[in-house]
Amino acid sequence: MSFLEILFWISLCLVFYTYIGYGILIYLIVKIRECFRKPALLRIPSDEALPPLTLFITAYNEEEVVDKKMRNTLSLDYPSDKLTILWVTDGSNDHTNERLAAWTEATVLFQPKRQGKTAAMNRGMKAVKTPIVVFTDANTTLNKDALREIARAFTNQYVGCVAGEKRIAVHDTDHAAAGGEGLYWKYESALKSLDDRMTSAVGAAGELFAIRRHLYKRMPTDTLLDDFVLSLRIVMQGFKIAYCPYAYAVEGGSADMHEEQKRKVRIAAGGLQAIWRLRPLLNPFRYGMFSFQYISHRVLRWSITPILLFLLLPLNIALLVTHTHTMLYAVILLLQILFYLAGIRGYLLSQKNIKNKWLFVPYYFLFMNVNVIKGMVYLSRRKDHSNGSWEKSQRRSE
Repeated sequence: MSFLEILFWISLCLVFYTYIGYGILIYLIVKIRECFRKPALLRIPSDEALPPLTLFITAYNEEEVVDKKMRNTLSLDYPSDKLTILWVTDGSNDHTNERLAAWTEATVLFQPKRQGKTAAMNRGMKAVKTPIVVFTDANTTLNKDALREIARAFTNQYVGCVAGEKRIAVHDTDHAAAGGEGLYWKYESALKSLDDRMTSAVGAAGELFAIRRHLYKRMPTDTLLDDFVLSLRIVMQGFKIAYCPYAYAVEGGSADMHEEQKRKVRIAAGGLQAIWRLRPLLNPFRYGMFSFQYISHRVLRWSITPILLFLLLPLNIALLVTHTHTMLYAVILLLQILFYLAGIRGYLLSQKNIKNKWLFVPYYFLFMNVNVIKGMVYLSRRKDHSNGSWEKSQRRSE
């Protein structure tokens, strides 16, 4: 077997494993394990036993959603005497603070200088007194029982972080950005649930997650993916991340694919940054099965697999030209071409706001991986390492 063939088959196997194979493998492992050991059922504590919580909201120019967020927060089913509402509004220069002033239930920490979300979290955490901190975004709405469900998860003493579920409000009129993002998060939620049932979820999404306050460690202010880094640093302290699908945050999809691109580039750049800063997690002798999950679910997606994905096409063409037994390579090349054509067709339909879920899948898949490459380029060229501020992506209303 030639070097080209070896490289091609390794690339093909890694691409398949990263996006499909890992999900199948962990599903089978979890199902086999649960045949012998059923997971323990946790009860929601009584009102008297519920822990005091701080709902922690970082905001930058969120005047349009302040009132809606506060109404949603005050409608949550949790004792008001055990709930502190904290807004940290670094750098806001619109009417965010004026809107918040009308809500006496909220505590607001403001500074004129914008230093990014991570710096705001570092500063705001100094004011937190409750044992549990629930982080959520200003532009999301939480389900009524979210806080009680989070409190339930923390009754397990080995849980240091609770990852809520992110849901995208997808409407019939939505385009590829919202439709593709919604499908992606449904798959991600399934994987998170399996990861949790295996050992621990692999990271938390900033739309809704919670931690034990004493486990918070100040993060470098240039951190791009604060939720991911914070949650995994808790794993490094010996605790698990529990996935809680019954506590969920709903937000609108990205306004368009340009806005979605900004998100994906930031996530990819932040993921690569996190891989380097959290490199001890790559050691299976120290973190066991979690290292396997972390590498399979996150590291491969943000590093080598997108490169190998786009390398498959030229490798396939080269093998078709240079090898005599070409039928297998011809079939694989045809499948690749059809997939790319479906992605291009999905792109063209999205430009006309024509919805086709089946063509959005290949389009959004290729779109995500292109933006991982762009994230690599961005991170390599990034000059300002003083803070983690980022141009906010615009969202569609729910």
